[in-house]
Amino acid sequence: MRPMTKNMWREIGANKGRFIALILIILLGCLSFVGIRAAGPGLNDSLDHTVKVSHLADVQLLSTTGFTAKDKDAAETVAGAKAELMRFKYVVGGKSDMAIALYGYRKGLTQNQLTLESGRLPINADEIVLDQRAKDEYDYKLGQSFTFAKSAGLKQRTYKIVGFGDLPTYIDNSARGSANVGDGTVRFFAYIPEKQMALDVATLLTVRFAGLQHENTYSDAYKDAVAKKVTALKKAFNTRRPARIAELQKTPLAELTKQQATLDQASKQLTAVKAQVAAQSGGQLTTTDEITAQEKQLAASQTKLDQARKDLVAQTKTTYTWQTRDDLPGFSDYGDSSDRIAAIANVFPVFFFLIAALITFTTVTRMVEEARMQIGTFKALGYGKGAIARNYVVYALMAGLIGAVIGGVLGNFSLPRIILWLYRMYIPMIASIPFSWVDFLMALGFSLLATVGAAAFVTVRELQEKPAELMRPQAPKTAKRILLERITPLWRRLSFNQKVSYRNLFRYKSRMIMTIIGIAGGTGLLLTGFGLRDSILNTATQQFGEVFHYDATVRLKKAGEATKAKAVLADASTYQSSTPVAADIIKIQRGGQQVNDVNLFTPQNATTFRKYVTLQADKRALTLPKTGLVISQKIADDLGVGKGAKVRVTMGSRDPVSVKVAAVTANYAGVMAYMSKAAYQTAFAKTASANTLMVKLESPTADQRTTLAKNLLEHGETLGTSFTADSEDTITTMSSTLNPVVAIFVLLSGVLSFVVLYNLTNINVSERMRELSTIKVLGFFDGEVTMYIVRENIVMTLMGIIAGIAVGWGLLLYILRQAATPMIIFPPTMHPISYIASIALMLVFTFIVMWVTHNRLKHIDMVEALKGNE
Repeated sequence: MRPMTKNMWREIGANKGRFIALILIILLGCLSFVGIRAAGPGLNDSLDHTVKVSHLADVQLLSTTGFTAKDKDAAETVAGAKAELMRFKYVVGGKSDMAIALYGYRKGLTQNQLTLESGRLPINADEIVLDQRAKDEYDYKLGQSFTFAKSAGLKQRTYKIVGFGDLPTYIDNSARGSANVGDGTVRFFAYIPEKQMALDVATLLTVRFAGLQHENTYSDAYKDAVAKKVTALKKAFNTRRPARIAELQKTPLAELTKQQATLDQASKQLTAVKAQVAAQSGGQLTTTDEITAQEKQLAASQTKLDQARKDLVAQTKTTYTWQTRDDLPGFSDYGDSSDRIAAIANVFPVFFFLIAALITFTTVTRMVEEARMQIGTFKALGYGKGAIARNYVVYALMAGLIGAVIGGVLGNFSLPRIILWLYRMYIPMIASIPFSWVDFLMALGFSLLATVGAAAFVTVRELQEKPAELMRPQAPKTAKRILLERITPLWRRLSFNQKVSYRNLFRYKSRMIMTIIGIAGGTGLLLTGFGLRDSILNTATQQFGEVFHYDATVRLKKAGEATKAKAVLADASTYQSSTPVAADIIKIQRGGQQVNDVNLFTPQNATTFRKYVTLQADKRALTLPKTGLVISQKIADDLGVGKGAKVRVTMGSRDPVSVKVAAVTANYAGVMAYMSKAAYQTAFAKTASANTLMVKLESPTADQRTTLAKNLLEHGETLGTSFTADSEDTITTMSSTLNPVVAIFVLLSGVLSFVVLYNLTNINVSERMRELSTIKVLGFFDGEVTMYIVRENIVMTLMGIIAGIAVGWGLLLYILRQAATPMIIFPPTMHPISYIASIALMLVFTFIVMWVTHNRLKHIDMVEALKGNE
């Protein structure tokens, strides 16, 4: 075997460029396949590991009347539950009276653990730990003083900053939720010693289930298990609620009962007095001023006592707000982002790898075909078929293994970690990216199939021929008239070199098809990458530019009462106009499918409403019909319905009603539905009461938005204000997290395209070395010899680019459909610059390959190339 082995190493040494290109193609394919497919699960696993280390609660419970140890015991009656009480409230404080989520700190807290980024935990009564966001965005520093507003109701107002930290309940550093204080937007959280909060009872109860911690927090199994636990907890607290109310009412009710008894006694005494006076006057009661005054006083006292009872009932009314991890700020958005990456990874790398595998198969096939004479020689020397085939199989195996192993390892340990680092807008996460053996073995299998499989298949085929036939060169393909020749006026005007190039293109059809496929694949991948970037960035622009035209929504405390809110708005310098709408949350069902948390808007004035929201289908404006429901495209896609279909709509605790889909409107962010007042009345048998104002503002700054929201909360009798600018920023921020991923796609696609083009050109030159040497001997200059090859490449590149545009659009549409989330649909968008960049890159690659080819052809050994094979 020594001569065979030496020959293999000599073959590698003599064609290092081809061997390296083969490895690079396999490496890039495996790197993208394994790395990108591991990115989405890696992001989820890393956050899952982080929140488990921080002991993030599975369920959080808020109560209007607080919690006691008995509430903790009630929660722990659910199997596996471990509950913990905390003091918590929203307060105002800081430099600009910002809304702050304030927690009470005590030693021994085990859930929702605070992770210190700098400084230490509070020890003394006058110390505070702030959110890391307060340091990064609001420039607070260790040792500074932090002052709360008087309305915070703390034992003292000023505290010394001793630390900064992160909480697992706030994984998104760009959002901290909303509140009913300040301007309604929570800026950051803070911890002070809980005794400083002057609260009689805990206001937050967290529950963690040890049995759920082995499940991934984003898995369906975890979500289903949590839903069951929440149902069990609600059942326990439905029993606990009356007892809690009774506890709260016990002391004040005893006092009221005592006052009632005293009042009843005074009433009896007054009745006795009246009877005595009546007896003395011979049965004729003559009321005196004193008795009249006492009667009025007793009546007033009774009225006051009755009101006190009503107030007590209102004050002790206990309602619970349930939160799972999905309800925490940014938690679902993070999951949606990782799901989008996973969805893209299920398509893009697979296509990428298929192109790489196809080119690899072609390369190995051509390599073995070129070695016909060697195979024939070894066969003539007496080597067996297995020994000869092993030579080329080992060659292909080496290239496949080296490329697959390096690419797979690099992909698994580099790309997910790079993407995780790019997600630094979230809390510092602990990287938890296990080696993806399944993806690696799949990539390895495909790589070996493309290399070893091709080598074995072609070698076995060649070995079927006799040594004498193998040692002779293959007869060149017969030239045939091509279609272009039949167009005589055009054919006559072509130069000799052009005619030769076109004939050669169609003479070697398999080479032409493979080159076009390779270039089309590369161009398509580049276009897809740029198109993903354009589509993702365009989501917010189209939603808040083409669909929504309002700048804020103001939720009213009482439906139909907007006088004070409008007065506050009118005082704002940026205010333009507003329109009242009824805003409801509904569920829409069809068959076994259901879409939850749908925002239903019913305008009071349909004509005015068009200035605030554009309803359209296929670029045509829609009007709200007198019957039926207009749904957004996302709902239609999820339920598989269209215009004319019947759906079931559930509002609150009411029974579901059957409604006809009147139209499907374009919408890219959020889940929306619309009805006219008449349609609303017909469907729900009640009038749509305006509980929200849609507001147009003139380019408000962030400070102006903050001031307006604060004034509306304080003086406008509103529940809160939401600005589209904040929603737009959130969507843009979340979407922009995919930009680095897209950049990686574009980079890998560009490298693959270059390697593919170089490799195919290299094969072309190697196959035609005798032909090129012949024309060089005939007197062709170096530039003419190069153009002999390059002219064909230019034509194939242009054909590949045209085909690649179609491939790119098809791939983009499919990926965007897969990447859509429950809240976002990405509008397919491809800016002109994306076409220009993709085409320019392919042309640059062609030019570089042309330059490398030119230098190679200048140094052809014509004598050696033209020697007779015999």
